Amino acid sequence: MIAQTCTEFLQQNVWPNVEKIDHQEEGLMVSLLEKAGELGLLGISVPEDLGGFGKDFVTTMLATERTGAGYSFSVAIAAHTGIGTLPTLYYGNEEQRKKYIPKLASGEWKACYCLTEPGSGSDANSGKTKAVLTPDGKHYLINGQKMWITNGGFADVFTVFAKIDDDKNLSAFIVEKGFGGITLNPEEKKMGIKGSSTRQVFFNDCKVPVENLLSTRENGFKIAVNILNIGRIKLAGAALGGAKQTLDIAITYANERQQFGKSISSFGAIQQKLADMAIYCYVVESATYRCSYDMEQAIEALEAGGADHATALLKGVEQYAAEAAILKVAGSECLDYVVDEAVQIYGGMGYSAESPVERAYRDSRINRIFEGTNEINRLLTVDMLLKRAMKGQLDLMGPAMQVAAELMGIPDMPEPDDSLLGEEKRMVANFKKAVLMAAGGAAQKLGLALGDEQEIVMRISDMVIDTYLAESVLLRTLKLAGMKGGEEVKEQVAMCQIYIRDAADRIAKNAKEAVSAFAEGDERQAMLMGAKRFTKSAPFNSKNARRLVAAKLIGDGKNPF
Repeated sequence: MIAQTCTEFLQQNVWPNVEKIDHQEEGLMVSLLEKAGELGLLGISVPEDLGGFGKDFVTTMLATERTGAGYSFSVAIAAHTGIGTLPTLYYGNEEQRKKYIPKLASGEWKACYCLTEPGSGSDANSGKTKAVLTPDGKHYLINGQKMWITNGGFADVFTVFAKIDDDKNLSAFIVEKGFGGITLNPEEKKMGIKGSSTRQVFFNDCKVPVENLLSTRENGFKIAVNILNIGRIKLAGAALGGAKQTLDIAITYANERQQFGKSISSFGAIQQKLADMAIYCYVVESATYRCSYDMEQAIEALEAGGADHATALLKGVEQYAAEAAILKVAGSECLDYVVDEAVQIYGGMGYSAESPVERAYRDSRINRIFEGTNEINRLLTVDMLLKRAMKGQLDLMGPAMQVAAELMGIPDMPEPDDSLLGEEKRMVANFKKAVLMAAGGAAQKLGLALGDEQEIVMRISDMVIDTYLAESVLLRTLKLAGMKGGEEVKEQVAMCQIYIRDAADRIAKNAKEAVSAFAEGDERQAMLMGAKRFTKSAPFNSKNARRLVAAKLIGDGKNPF
C-alpha cells in the first residue's frame, strides 16, 4: 500500500508537471515535498514517536524504488529523506531528534547535506571548512565553502561537515538557515536532473550553538561513511525504479510504432533489446532486495541483542557495506543501459526533448557519480572484503588456497545436475572459485601494494559484482520456481540462464586480464587455465531464450517481472 501510494503520488503530482519541475518553477519542488510529507512519504523510516511510520528497511527500499521513477523529484526526496534526515535521526541526541526529526518527517522543514568541497570530492576527509569555538564557549563559528549541494536552494536545515580547529577528522553540525552567515550561489546549470536544486553554499562566520554539534567531535567522517552506506543501496533502489519505468515506456512505444507495415516489437533486434533491458532489471532487483532483507535481518538480530534501533540499523547496514557498494554500481549501470537502449528503440524521436526517454537518458548519468563514483565503489568493494579477511571476519585466504591446490590437481568431472538450473548452480559455484583465485593470488603476490594496482582491483571487483548478481538471480529464481513451479516462471528461468552465461564471459575476460597483470610463467599459465575452467558453460540457445522473455513483455504491454 505504501508503494502504491508512492506511484499514485508520481502519477498525480510529478509526471504531469515534469516540464515545470525541470524549469524550476518557483515553489513547485517545495510544495511537492510538503505534499509528500502530508502523505507520510518523508517519514517511512522515522520512528512513530518522532512523527513517522516506523517501517522496516525493506519497506523504505520499496518506497525508494517507486519514487525513483520521479525524475528530478526523486533526487530531491531521496536527498531529504536520506542524507538530509538520517544523520540527525541516527546520530542526534534525544533533544536534537525531538527538535528536528518531526519537522523533517512532515515536510515543514527541508534538509540538505553539506560534505563536498571544491578541493575534496572522493577524498571527503580533506575538507577545508573550519569551525572555531567562540570565546564564551557557546557557539561555533563555521567558515568555508560547499558545492553540489542538493536541495541547497530551499533547505531549512543543513548537515554541515567541518574540522574544529586543527583536528585531523571532520565533525558534523546541524545548522539552521536562520542562524545567518549562509549565502548561496545561483543554481547550477546541469546536464540532467534539472529540476533538482543544486547550489554552492558559503558559510561566513555562521554562528552555530554548541549543542548543535552532531555526535562527538571528529566523528563526522564516520557519520559520512555510514550514511553513504545507506545512500548507496538506496541509490540502487531508486535507479531500479527509474529503469523499470523506462522499460515500460519502451515496451509501449515498440508495440505502437509501425515500420514496414508492422509493430517494431515484432522484429528480432528490438526483441533482443527489450529482453536484455528486462533481464538487467530483474537481476538488479534480485540483488537489491536480497541485500535489503539481509540488512533487515542483521538489524533485527542486533535489536534482539539489546541494541537501540539507530545503533542496530547502522551496524546492520555496515555489515553489508561491500554489498551496498556493489549495488550502487550495478543499479546505476543498469539504469544507464536501459535508458540508452530506450532512446535507441525510440530512434530519432528518442533524441527529441518531446519524448520521455530523452529526459530519462540525461537524468540517469549522474547516478554513476552520486554517492561515490562507480570507480571508487569498485575499489571499495575489494578493499572492504580484504579488510574483513584481515580482521578475521571473512575467511578469504583459506578457500583461496584450496582453489590454488585444486588448480594443481586433475580437474573433477562432476555428475551432471539435471535439476532446474542445475548447470547454473555449478557455474555460480565456479564463479566464486574464479574470484578466490584472482583475489587470493593478487593479495598473496602483491600484498599491501595491491591497493596501488587499481586496474587489477577493478577487474577483480567486476568479477565480484557479476558473481554476487549471478548468485542473487539464481537464488530468487529457484525460490520462485519452488513457490509456483518451473513452468509458471519459465521466463524468469530463461532470464537467469542468460545472465549467468553472459556473466561467465565477462568473468573469464576480467580474470584473464587480472591474472596476466600480476602472475608470470607457470603460475600464470595454471591460473589462466583455471579461469577458463571456472567459467566454462554448456551450449545454450540464448536467442530463443530472449525471444521467450520478449514475447511476455510484448504480450503484456509492460514489464511483468
